[in-house]
Amino acid sequence: MDLEPVRAAYASVAAQYVDLFDRGWPAQEDPGDLALVERHLVGLAGPVLDLGCGPGQWTGHLHARGADVTGVDVVPAFVAHARAAHPGPAFVLGSMTGLDLPAHSVAGVLAWYSTIHLPPASLDDVLAGFRRLLAPGGTLVVGFFDSEDGVVPFDHRVRTAFRWPVEVFAQRLAEAGFTELERRQRQSPDRPDRRYAAIAARAT
Repeated sequence: MDLEPVRAAYASVAAQYVDLFDRGWPAQEDPGDLALVERHLVGLAGPVLDLGCGPGQWTGHLHARGADVTGVDVVPAFVAHARAAHPGPAFVLGSMTGLDLPAHSVAGVLAWYSTIHLPPASLDDVLAGFRRLLAPGGTLVVGFFDSEDGVVPFDHRVRTAFRWPVEVFAQRLAEAGFTELERRQRQSPDRPDRRYAAIAARAT
C-alpha cells in the first residue's frame, strides 16, 4: 500500500498537529481512553510498538509508566519532535505497513487512530501485519472512528478517513487472528457527528 499521500498530507500540517496533540497532553485526553490503553499495554513482558505515533505523546506516556515502547511514524517532523519532546523511548522513522522486524517479536501494539486513512480493502492486510509482529498472547489496542451507518468515508481535516461500525471492525480483527478483550465507545461532547471507538484484543 502506498502511504506517501498520507505522509505528505500530515507533513504539511505537522506543526499544527504538534500543537493540537502534544501541548498539555494528556490533560485533554479522554480519561477512559487513557485508562484502557494503560490497562492493556503497561506491564507487558516485552517491547511495545506505537505505530503511527505522530508527535509521540502516547509513546512518552507509556514509557513513563514503565513500558518498553518504541514510536514509529512516517512523518520526519513528527519523529524529530518526538525525540526532542519525549526523551527516553526510541522513535523510528518508518511505516506501520513495512516494518523490518522478526515475526512474533513484540508484546504489544498501539494503533491509535493510525489506521483511519486505510482504504477498507487494505485493512485486513494491515491487521495481519500487526498479528505477525505480535507474539502469541500479545496485545493490540486500536482506536478508530465509530459508525452507525456501515463503513463510510468522511472529510477528515488532513485526508479522507473512514468510519467503521465496531462490530465490523471486531470481526476483521477476529479474522486476522485476534480475540477481543475489551471495547469502548464514546461520542464527542463538542462534535455530535464524531463517534469514537477502541478495541483491545489478544493475538491468538
